[in-house]
Amino acid sequence: MFKIGNVEFGERPLFLAPMEDVSDPPFRALCKKQGCDMMYTEFISVEGLIRDARKSVEKLDIYDDERPIGIQIFGAELDSMRRAAEIVEEAQPEVLDINFGCPVKKVVCKMAGAGILQDIDKMVKLTDYIVKSTKLPVTVKTRLGWDDHTIKIEEVAERLQDVGIKGLAIHGRTRKQMYKGEADWTLIGKIKENPRIHIPILGNGDINSPEMAAEYFEKYKVDGIMIGRAAIGNPWIFREIKHYFKTGEILPPPTTFERVEVVKEHLERSLDWKGEKLGVVEMRRHYGQYFRGIPHFKPYRQVLVTENDPTVLFEILDKILDRFAETEAIVSPLVLSKLK
Repeated sequence: MFKIGNVEFGERPLFLAPMEDVSDPPFRALCKKQGCDMMYTEFISVEGLIRDARKSVEKLDIYDDERPIGIQIFGAELDSMRRAAEIVEEAQPEVLDINFGCPVKKVVCKMAGAGILQDIDKMVKLTDYIVKSTKLPVTVKTRLGWDDHTIKIEEVAERLQDVGIKGLAIHGRTRKQMYKGEADWTLIGKIKENPRIHIPILGNGDINSPEMAAEYFEKYKVDGIMIGRAAIGNPWIFREIKHYFKTGEILPPPTTFERVEVVKEHLERSLDWKGEKLGVVEMRRHYGQYFRGIPHFKPYRQVLVTENDPTVLFEILDKILDRFAETEAIVSPLVLSKLK
């Protein structure tokens, strides 16, 4: 049991990682329904926030039924970060999270995201400034280091704790690795074992199954696990992991019925939140993930990612259900209850 701010978490909580163009309100709602304990917004540019850029401001949208939630920001300038923190505070999330882990070039070249791992002193100074500038509990998400030669995550963890952060999420890769190779959790576990560390430590990287989640909780003794890419097109992963924790059993994979129902809900929420044009276009990145593994699905995917009319899209989803559901060998209890 541990707390971040006023939020108390039970045993082995699961967190949704902040993911650009993925963890928006429609997607977060689905993850919450499937058992995610806490979620984070997409990361938000502080420069965009203080300039009232539409895309940045929209990312502040949070809803009561998805709480507790953290709003994540990234930037490199002290004053911009302070002003953005004030704006975030008005949105009243449970947590303000600072992104010190994004590896993409356009972010790191400005010494933001993982770029700041090249200057630990500045990282600590900026964090200290934000902690003192807001009433919200501040957490940080970062990586092991800039590259294999500059891994200083143990020093980072202690120094960030000393300036007042309330939790630290660590992705088990360096910036140079991007998302290649396997995430190394050994240093995450070592930090958790450090007697000086008393803040919650969350592990992130490569968790993609209930068995792996259980193994890593046991092996590395982290307070929580943060799941990112494995949840894309698969919000059921939170339900599956929680079920495994309780019973030791693996749930059957979601049926076509479940997939179609969730995709419909995702599309409906996307249309409501973003409007028809953006709602349709931005759903296109999700269809392939939701229906991956279904044989002979390519013709349907081609239509889903080119059609602009929401009515037609819902009709296509019904056709997918008619075409593929009858061939399934497994029907889950959840589906049976809906069909009765």
